[in-house]
Amino acid sequence: MNAEAAHILVVDDDARLRELLQEYLSRAGFRVTTAPSAADARTKMETLTFDLVVLDLMMPGETGLEFAAALRRRGPIPILMLTAMGEAEHRINGLEAGADDYLAKPFEPRELVLRIGSILRRVPSSEETVPTSARLGDIVFDLDREELSRSGQLIPLTSVERRLLRTLAERPGAVLSREELTRILASGGGERTVDVQVTRLRRKIEPDPKIPRYLQTVRGQGYILRPD
Repeated sequence: MNAEAAHILVVDDDARLRELLQEYLSRAGFRVTTAPSAADARTKMETLTFDLVVLDLMMPGETGLEFAAALRRRGPIPILMLTAMGEAEHRINGLEAGADDYLAKPFEPRELVLRIGSILRRVPSSEETVPTSARLGDIVFDLDREELSRSGQLIPLTSVERRLLRTLAERPGAVLSREELTRILASGGGERTVDVQVTRLRRKIEPDPKIPRYLQTVRGQGYILRPD
């Protein structure tokens, strides 16, 4: 997706912040529409198409968490959650509700632009087909059900392992950095925790975890999934 052509919907009850974000994101090349509430955002979404939603967590009435969950039931639109609360519990709640990433207030506007660009790069263009499964030898990962199986027998995954494998399987052949995976997994342990989760996942999907064939390390960059 061409990030400069993306249409962003900013949903926040803080009028001053909405204005600042609209000005900054517009200067960064995005088309921007704002809404002060989930109800107003719904009205705008009936007539306009958006590529990404920047959504405040704490809003009067319907909260950002509730609206994110409703958006995820409606379709796959990417969501970047804004929150004044940086605790792991709030980050995890936002991701579980359907957010693709989060950013704690206060934040640098430039970081917001970088996060938006990172999310949009993960979104397949209209010409691309969205994978529904990833085949790893005799193992198959169903992205819709988030189920890993071998010959029809399910292989247990933790919630973090499911999120990690789905994130990588959605972009086969693309390198994802440790920093990006840390945010997506809401890992309180930082990049080292991502390394640990990758090691555990390799034990479940690799013929030889010590010589990974499918979930590979790209030195100095991050990790890449190469399905069959």
